[in-house]
Parts: sequence; structure tokens; C-alpha cells
Amino acid sequence: MAELATGSRDEALDLVQEAMFGLVRKYADRGEGEWGPLFHRILQSRIRDWYRRNRVRSRIFGWLRPLPGVAGGDDPPDPIQQAPDPADPEPSRAVANQAAIERLDEALLRLPARQQQAFLLRTWEGMDVAETAFAMGCSQGSVKTHYSRAVHRLRELLEDHWP
Repeated sequence: MAELATGSRDEALDLVQEAMFGLVRKYADRGEGEWGPLFHRILQSRIRDWYRRNRVRSRIFGWLRPLPGVAGGDDPPDPIQQAPDPADPEPSRAVANQAAIERLDEALLRLPARQQQAFLLRTWEGMDVAETAFAMGCSQGSVKTHYSRAVHRLRELLEDHWP
């Protein structure tokens, strides 16, 4: 979720780590059943803070772009990360799966943030409506609306890729 929101794995990992620290600091005494929704609520708050910080940074420092090859610029891809997995028996199937996942990622990025959140929390995290509402800080009816709109929009965007 954080990676989709930020577009950067490193930024996403930082946000998740901050959310985990926040959960442990403030809610360690809560029951284990409450940790999931609490964590996602904290994470959503961190993502919103990240958006605010980046909006300010882009206004102030938008004209400064890091140069490729310089610290903070585009790093060359890691050859180990690019190596094929020998355990994958069907490379053509892996390519098709990867293409489908890329289409799904693109479609998710086209959704409004609240629809993205509702879809990811309900589908990928397996939360029920009440947990999702708590994590998003909204009513259960809003969760149902956002989730329904997200599913319908994803079906429109992905109809050529999935039956």
C-alpha cells in the first residue's frame, strides 16, 4: 500500500517502519486483534503526512533535480535482482503474470487515494468493513462506497486483461 502511494520502495519501507514504531509506542498494551486496524490507521496517517511533505518540497525544491549517477540520482539496476529465478518452471507464464501485475498496479494508481486504500485493506489485507473503517478513519458506509467504486473502476480498466 505504501509503495503504491509513494512510488518508491525505500520511502514505503520507511513509512511502514515509522507506523510500526508508532504502533509499538502507543498501542502495545492493546489486544492483538486490534493491532491490524491500528497499524493501518497509523500507516494511512504517515502516508498523508508524506504527501504533505512532498507537496511542500516540490514547491520549494522542484527545480533541483538529482543528476543520474550522483547520490540520490537514478542508480543502475542491481544485477542480482534482475537475474531470473531458476525455480520458475515456465518463463512465459512468469512474463504473463508480471504483465498482469503491472497492469493491476497501473490501474490501482489511477484510482483516487481513498478507493485505493479501501480496496487494498479489504482485498489484500483481508480486513472486514468495520476494521477497514477504523483504519481509514471513516464510516462503514464510506468504506463500502469506496470499495464498490474501486472494484467497478478496476473491472473497467482491466477488462482486457482478466475475464
